[in-house]
Amino acid sequence: MAELSLIDDIRAASRQMVRELGFMEATVAATNYPPSAVHTILEIGIRGPMTSGELGDFLRLEKSSVSRLVRKLIDCGELRETQDELDARSKRLSLTAKGRRTLEALHAFGRQQVSGALAALTEAEQHTVREGMMLYAQALRQSRVEDEGAA
Repeated sequence: MAELSLIDDIRAASRQMVRELGFMEATVAATNYPPSAVHTILEIGIRGPMTSGELGDFLRLEKSSVSRLVRKLIDCGELRETQDELDARSKRLSLTAKGRRTLEALHAFGRQQVSGALAALTEAEQHTVREGMMLYAQALRQSRVEDEGAA
């Protein structure tokens, strides 16, 4: 087990990152949407069409939460549902033209935010941040999967 002060320092940094990235706000990334909606637009935009079930699994959200979220984004014109060509019982979610514009705005906002932070670091520090964050994210996922397997 890692040293307690190391654990507490990482937890404190994680909380500060959440606050600095704006995730304590009702809406994020210069949108009128909550974090779950922003992540939905980003992930569908990056990964391509998917079902509500796949979206829920990926975002780790309950089926009822995904259903409300998807309905809101369809009503706002960001997403559309189409019949799955391989399974008529299933619907695929994809971005509309408005959703693609929102996706581009989200990418621009996020890139500017990260670019501003990285500007305060040396090139070596920038690479250290990237590697550390990638390793930590992978370790969090692995720990969760192992915990779910043990339950």
